[in-house]
Amino acid sequence: MKHDVQEWQVIKRLLSYAKRYGKPLSVAFVFLLIATGAKLAGPFLIKVFIDEFVTPGVYPTNWVIALFAVYMVLHVSAIVFDYLQSISFQKIALKIVQNIRMDIFRHVMGMRLAYFDRTPAGVLVSRITNDTEAVKELYVGVMSTFVQSAVQLIGTYIFLYILEPPLATMGLILLPLFWLIIWAYRRFSTKYFAQVRDLLSQLNAQLNESINGMGIIQQFRQEERLIRQFEETNEAHQEARYRNLKLDSMLLRPIIELLLAFSIIGLLGYYGVLSMSEQVQVGVVYAFISYIERIFRPVLDIMQRLSEFQQAVVSADRVFKILDTDEPAPGKQMPGEARITDGEVRFEDVTFSYDGEVDVLKQISFVAKPGETVALVGHTGSGKSSIINLLTRFYPYESGRITIDGQPLEQFEEQELRHQVGLVLQDPFLFTGTIEENLKLFNPDIDSERAREAAEFVQAHTFIEKLDAGYGHVVGERGATFSSGERQLLAFARTVARNPKVLILDEATSSIDTETEERVQTALDRMRRGRTTIAIAHRLSTIQDADLILVLHRGEIVERGNHQQLLKQDGLYKKMYELQSGQRLMS
Repeated sequence: MKHDVQEWQVIKRLLSYAKRYGKPLSVAFVFLLIATGAKLAGPFLIKVFIDEFVTPGVYPTNWVIALFAVYMVLHVSAIVFDYLQSISFQKIALKIVQNIRMDIFRHVMGMRLAYFDRTPAGVLVSRITNDTEAVKELYVGVMSTFVQSAVQLIGTYIFLYILEPPLATMGLILLPLFWLIIWAYRRFSTKYFAQVRDLLSQLNAQLNESINGMGIIQQFRQEERLIRQFEETNEAHQEARYRNLKLDSMLLRPIIELLLAFSIIGLLGYYGVLSMSEQVQVGVVYAFISYIERIFRPVLDIMQRLSEFQQAVVSADRVFKILDTDEPAPGKQMPGEARITDGEVRFEDVTFSYDGEVDVLKQISFVAKPGETVALVGHTGSGKSSIINLLTRFYPYESGRITIDGQPLEQFEEQELRHQVGLVLQDPFLFTGTIEENLKLFNPDIDSERAREAAEFVQAHTFIEKLDAGYGHVVGERGATFSSGERQLLAFARTVARNPKVLILDEATSSIDTETEERVQTALDRMRRGRTTIAIAHRLSTIQDADLILVLHRGEIVERGNHQQLLKQDGLYKKMYELQSGQRLMS
């Protein structure tokens, strides 16, 4: 019962999308009614021809021609309007699926990063593509097949009552039998469809992970393990599909056709017995058999569509679960129009946890003044990147306060924060498109000249000009054709083009070779002038000139000061520095 209620809620929610297309739907339903009516009138006209002309052997020319003309007009009309209703419903279904797909993509784009941390990319891809495509069949099935079948059933019984009311009443016993078969099919098929969809998502997730990590897979010779893992999931998917096919083979066409055979046998037996006591019209027998077959045909259509319908409901439920996930990215939560003018960043007793249980930052406090560079150092897992994630408002913090120019972080509009806080990551992400498009990122405030000036500023212009198309060179997926150093230089240029007040460098030089690092370091020195810079660094040599160095350990600031002051403290920083210095000497 609970499952039926949930399923009905999903169906109602899906049908609510159809409200936007009220007028086209009305036109499509009119086409459907005309097509169905024209189809159903055919057997009745043939019955008239048999009983009125063939049986008595009388063929008045005008009446026969008129009957044939009406029959042909109805037949052609049925074909034309059936085509029109099919095209109309398909077009509406495609539009609705387009709307649903955009709704879920827009919703996903606005969700916080924590959601993506625990949700495989392949699963989301499957939801947005495969599941929304399956939803289309619900609209085609419900709005076309189901409604058409219902109209055809009602129309057929009307004609049956016109021909033989007592027998038509007896034929009503078929309806509860049909309902029982449909109920049994839905009851057993739903769980199979859910398994198929879940396993398909797992296949997509494994495929996505394998393609993205192909270099590591081949490096560590993990091909066989991943092939076995994929094969196991693929086998489970195949078995779930096979169970579903067996159910379809048993409950769809065979049982319906068996009922049809019994119905025709019963009908012929009825007229056989009736013919012993009174005259039976051959045309009526023909029409009755034809209409009985037409009762079963829409039921067969419904049963065959029911498979797709069940898949659509399961897929829709999965889509709506994402749409109902209320995890928006942290945004503006306080009134006021805050602006970043100088770029002073202040953390006051900030505490943060990713899972709500273990604090990865504990009572973090520091100030980064305009024009100063604050460096964050520490071992892996010490909380360096978490500080950056909070400042860029990718994650919400539990307690404490973060301000920029004395104004709470929650008071800034997203556009203001993203424009004035520049972020360069360790692994820069490049989009498919030209180099110039990657530098501008479709920002109307950045023209071609400004993009080129930014590239020259970070000394990326040299390698760009060597490319065949220069700034028009097409970047492949994730910039795979560029070296890590070249990708990083483009990321620097992209940030410089926006001229931010606050510059965040998340181990931005860790993937750059020593020669390129010297060039980039010169550019960074120029970039930092007049800007607040917060830099995460593993190479302590790159932040020795920082105004303030914060040493983190297990989410706490254990040391602070400049390079010389920290060396005198003879603490964790000095050990890290000596370790790296020793490694360089040995190398």
